[in-house]
Amino acid sequence: MAIEFRYADSQIDRLPALAADLVRRQVSVIFAGGGGVTARVAKAATSTIPIVFVNGEDPVKVGLVPSLARPGGNLTGVSFFTIELGPKRLELLHEVIPNATRLAALVNPTNPYTEILSRNVLAAASWFAASRKLGSG
Repeated sequence: MAIEFRYADSQIDRLPALAADLVRRQVSVIFAGGGGVTARVAKAATSTIPIVFVNGEDPVKVGLVPSLARPGGNLTGVSFFTIELGPKRLELLHEVIPNATRLAALVNPTNPYTEILSRNVLAAASWFAASRKLGSG
């Protein structure tokens, strides 16, 4: 078995050419391990070579597959739904440390999903603060 590695060196604009090169080489499968961006680029490059992705987004919402139950096409993979889990993590933290009054979040400002994650966590934090004032949480 031969494994062909391709790196964009943090230059996303290089990904289409790298994916096209893998398609020209007629690889048996493409592993798109760089999240939704690499999976979308691989999907645009081929509709016949199987693509396995690792993703932190909802693959249906971002257009990788038509459904989770039946991805169809040539894509399949694993999604961690990290953005959607931010409020749930806060809820679990609240259960473990119910009297906590301060929360810190360390985020990557260059990640395109940081704003959405931050917004979701702030909304959950506001809800917890309001429920505490009402005596229900």
